[in-house]
Amino acid sequence: MIMRLCCLFILLFYGLLISCTKQSSNNLTEENDAEKMEQIDSTNTNPMNIPTGTFQLNQDSHAVVEAINFSGEANNYTFNVQLKSPDTGCEQYADWWEVIDKEAQLIYRRILQHSHVNEQPFTRSGGSVGIDANTFVYIRGHMNTLGYGSLVFGGSIKDGFEAIELPIEFGADLDKVAPLPDGCAF
Repeated sequence: MIMRLCCLFILLFYGLLISCTKQSSNNLTEENDAEKMEQIDSTNTNPMNIPTGTFQLNQDSHAVVEAINFSGEANNYTFNVQLKSPDTGCEQYADWWEVIDKEAQLIYRRILQHSHVNEQPFTRSGGSVGIDANTFVYIRGHMNTLGYGSLVFGGSIKDGFEAIELPIEFGADLDKVAPLPDGCAF
């Protein structure tokens, strides 16, 4: 809960900074446009370059990444991903977690073979994830009936990972890319 509030505060702060930057750029005069635009461009209000878009307001209806850790070496990492999801059985459950890059390209997907109704949150391992220590990635969960939620983890092996919000439409078409679940055991 505290992490969610921190993420919300960070997003609100970034929104305020972006709004102020846009307002400042609208007030530039012709004689000092170049100088002020250079200052605005050098102000990074989105240091992780998180895509903008629609965020899921009701996080209880999606698979939420709550924690991750990893082990291994370059191009052969294992991720342990803790998810919380509103599983009710095979009719609604978290069916995978995945690792994607900043361009919304699928790097790795861990298929979950069954629901976790009585095991919340739950952790599942997966790998080999073929990235180097400097590669920035997002780790996110997916619900079989609801798709992707907004609460994910982003970062790199070298710099660490943190909880962030990612727009639900970012890479939404990956839900049609193999590997995909072939059923639900229970």
